[in-house]
Amino acid sequence: MAEPTPPTFPSELPVLPLRRTVAFPLTLQPLAVNRPVSIESVNRALGSDRLVLLLLQHGEADDPTPNDVHRVGTVGIVRQMAKVGGGINIIIEGVARVRADVVTRAGTSMRAQITPMPESVERTLEVEAHVRRIRELIDKALSLATGLSEELRGVVMNIDDPLRLAYVLATLIDMKAEDKQALLEENNLTSKLQAVETSLTREISLLELKGKIESQAQQEMTDAQRQYYLRQQLKAIQQELGEGEGNELVELRKRIDDATLPEPVHEAAMCEVDRLARMTPTSPEYQMLRTYIDWLLDVPWPVTTRDRLDLIEARKVLDEDHYDLDKVKERIVEYLAVRKLKGDMKGPILCFVGPPGVGKTSLGQSIARAMERKFVRLSLGGVRDEAEIRGHRRTYIGSIPGRIVQALKQAGSMNPVFMLDEIDKVSSGGYQGDPAFALLEVLDPAQNHSFRDHYLEIPVDLSKVLFIATSNQLGTIHPALLDRMEIISLSGYTEEEKLHIARRYLLPRQESEHGLPPGILEITDAALRLVISEYTREAGVRNVERQLGALARKVAAKIATRPADAGPPDKTVIDRDEVDDYLGPARFRKEVAFRVSRPGVATGVAWTEVGGDVLFIEATLLPGGNQNIILTGQLGNVMQESARAALSHIRSRAGELGISGDFLAKHDLHIHVPAGAIPKDGPSAGVTMATAILSAARGQPVRKDVAMTGEITLSGLVLPVGGIREKALAARRFGIKTFVLPALNEPDLVELPEELRRDMTFVPAETLDQVIKVAFGDTVQ
Repeated sequence: MAEPTPPTFPSELPVLPLRRTVAFPLTLQPLAVNRPVSIESVNRALGSDRLVLLLLQHGEADDPTPNDVHRVGTVGIVRQMAKVGGGINIIIEGVARVRADVVTRAGTSMRAQITPMPESVERTLEVEAHVRRIRELIDKALSLATGLSEELRGVVMNIDDPLRLAYVLATLIDMKAEDKQALLEENNLTSKLQAVETSLTREISLLELKGKIESQAQQEMTDAQRQYYLRQQLKAIQQELGEGEGNELVELRKRIDDATLPEPVHEAAMCEVDRLARMTPTSPEYQMLRTYIDWLLDVPWPVTTRDRLDLIEARKVLDEDHYDLDKVKERIVEYLAVRKLKGDMKGPILCFVGPPGVGKTSLGQSIARAMERKFVRLSLGGVRDEAEIRGHRRTYIGSIPGRIVQALKQAGSMNPVFMLDEIDKVSSGGYQGDPAFALLEVLDPAQNHSFRDHYLEIPVDLSKVLFIATSNQLGTIHPALLDRMEIISLSGYTEEEKLHIARRYLLPRQESEHGLPPGILEITDAALRLVISEYTREAGVRNVERQLGALARKVAAKIATRPADAGPPDKTVIDRDEVDDYLGPARFRKEVAFRVSRPGVATGVAWTEVGGDVLFIEATLLPGGNQNIILTGQLGNVMQESARAALSHIRSRAGELGISGDFLAKHDLHIHVPAGAIPKDGPSAGVTMATAILSAARGQPVRKDVAMTGEITLSGLVLPVGGIREKALAARRFGIKTFVLPALNEPDLVELPEELRRDMTFVPAETLDQVIKVAFGDTVQ
């Protein structure tokens, strides 16, 4: 046995933590040092005796702690050092194995107190047998590995020390870091040599498998070359015999010639067929080219449908499908009139904006029917990839054109009515590009005559398409996209309009869908009004149709459960008093009178993307005297500022408004807007907040039949706001009789339905004083 003399080291050394590698004694190893804690340890070693402790790190932490490193490692001496960029490249020589008893860290400095772990080498017969076996494996591995020099073979074969041989090979072989650490910690030399043998055997198996795969690939390549040569010979023989191309290519050329394609498309298709003729059908690109040619031929390049230019008949079709909506119908008739006078007019780009259920999507289908055009619909909700619009480039496997070209193929013409549904819900800002920006070219009349799909890479003329986008709101649509569209607002329906729609469209459709014979179900007007007012509360008619469907199902169930010999079913008439027997208790009641019965509560109206709604704004004075204002109900910044502006105006004119000038001296003010789970913002509740504050300060309730809207200034002026029609419709649904609005919004009253102006009193107000006169029951001047 050779007992080594353990070298002498300081009791404490700087620690260099290693990731995914282990340094062994008796070996040289290059290391790249980049982390602050590692650079600090190397600098400390270079500044003293060049000794450093190399410990394997658990995990991949960039800033390891003492608990992140193993406790058995190697003392190394830095032999060479070079600074590269922000790091250091070093060559380190492993000296001896040691144990780190205590590892500490202060700042970027990590140090360890060490204890030597000397290793003895006993040259037994078993050790010699393992060494010979390892040398045989090394010789076999070097013969299998290509690109290795013979000098490496000599270096490894000339190592006489078994321990050093084990460590050198462990450094060279592809072993896991944890396996290398186990080898370092192992005290038995025979076990170390066995671990190296196992790793060498595995490496040889991988090399043999790699050689087998390379040999098979070379053989396959040779076979492919042979097949290509034979096919070229066969092609030459066919040409000599006059047989020419295969039937498939001949058929493709005939299809291209028969199709009336634009010149650029015809040239591109013929060019691709020529490329196809030079390929073998087994080539991966052959099928990709064939699919591309099929898409070129599937796009209806020369096909357009003839518009119905009879304006009276077109308007009749529109009236058959939809009640009211005169503004939209007039716009379509105007377009047809211009088309009749000027045949090459480009298609308009319209955007229908309105709450859900008012008929935006179905209106697009009706327009297509009125114009006798094909109709296609593209839902944009949740689309987040630009390639959905423009298509994928042909370099990708499985690429296809975008949805625009797919829709043209589906329509079978180049001038369909193309509906872009829910354009306000396009997802944006992803790494795959913004679909809204891809739509800019589609919806720009100056560009869409030469729209380029990434897959086709040929200009596609979209100028004849009638694009109709639908949206619930405009705020989420990109301004550049919004600028390219003609906005047409579709407001909510009045109760009278809903009654007509239910009678003319919804009820017959539900009877048909539920298998009821015509005339078997009759719902009186009083019952329909009750369903509209107390079982639904919406701007559109979607829930009205659901309730009518529920009535139809009840009647269908009643008919289906009759005895078989009962004869034909009797007519079912549903009156107002019988609605709750079918639909249960009413869901919505007139709650305004109950909500504003106490001082400090005022009724406001708000616009939302699903239509107008009523807000009850509450104010109360609290004992305190700190003059604090508390705002609750998830109010946005603009709404909070409106509340403070309203309070400041009332305090500045407290005496004139009939309240004490120091009414906040002994009180705090709390303003709350119920439905606290819903965020609220905007300036239009300013006058309502001012009225609620004044009501609380006076102790005087606000009139129960009054609702109001308008922005308030510090001087008490009432400024204009938007959404007057939707707000007025919401007030009507809640039973409001008097509606106070800014005087500058008075022109908006012209767009209100006649029945709304007849049943409600609209009071324009320029100042808060005029609002107060109406709100507290004084005579309106």
